[in-house]
Order: sequence, then C-alpha cells, then structure tokens
Amino acid sequence: MANTMLRRPDVQTVPISFTLNGKLQELDVEPHELLLDVIRERLGLTGVKRSCDVQVCGACTLLVDGRPVSACTTLAFEVRERSVLTIEGLADDGKLHPLQEAFIEHGGFQCGFCTPGMILASKALLDENPDPTEDELKHFMHGNICRCTGYKKIIESIMAAAQKMSSTAR
Repeated sequence: MANTMLRRPDVQTVPISFTLNGKLQELDVEPHELLLDVIRERLGLTGVKRSCDVQVCGACTLLVDGRPVSACTTLAFEVRERSVLTIEGLADDGKLHPLQEAFIEHGGFQCGFCTPGMILASKALLDENPDPTEDELKHFMHGNICRCTGYKKIIESIMAAAQKMSSTAR
C-alpha cells in the first residue's frame, strides 16, 4: 500500500503530470521531492531501489522518455509532461519482456536488488543499438553495479535478449 507522506501546510507544492508505465499521473510534489521517493512511497512501485543516493550504482535506474536516469538524484518535478517507465511497466499485458525472460533463463541475477536497474538500462541500450558488441554493452552498463554475480551472467543475459529481439524484429 502506498504511503501518502504527510504534508506540512507551510511547504509549497508543485502540481505535475507525467505518464508512468502508460498511465497519466497527476499529483502535487514538494520541490525537493526525489523521483525515487514519489515512485516508491507515493505510487507504490517498489521495483526501483534506493542504494547509494549519489548516482553511482544504478539500482534506482528508471527510463524517462526512453533514456536511463538515476531516480535517486532526479527531482520529481523534472519529469513533468514526460514518460517514465519502471520495471513494473516493462511486461506487456502479463508477458515478460525479452530482457526479463533472458535474465531468468541465463541466470542474470542472484539477489535481484540491481536487476530492475540493469534491465531498464539495457533496454535503453538495445532500443538505441539493437546489436551491440560485448564491449559496447560493457561500456554502456558501467554505471550499473551488481554485488553478487560478477557480471558474466548479466552480460550473457543481455546479449541473448539482443539476439532474440533482433531476430523477432526481422
């Protein structure tokens, strides 16, 4: 259940509207409210994770207009009139996205904490470059840290998804 966060009457709010996982959201936010807190606490989508709070680990990665952003350092009002995608919105009508399937099939996760950010960042890459080399993939994903897997299975998962997605696009 989403926490509605108590508002102090002396704090000014900013009305925003944005599309979240295909649905219009309209709410008032405090100028200092982080996108991470609005998504997790107010809207109840907990796939995005809080970890470093300084934009270095990638656990809080969301897609804003298709580009990866760190929700831990993005102010909520910065996404007004934009489109935000979380891991919860990636599946299509209950069918997992090929990246989600590949992470399951190829063991691209262990504890799963970093997985939503990894999948969303890799989606941005594959949308931009559907057939990356392994070196291009490693370079693009350098901002997403995993403390469990050692990256081999993550890379295998993303490369397998890229191959599957490019073969179905033909």
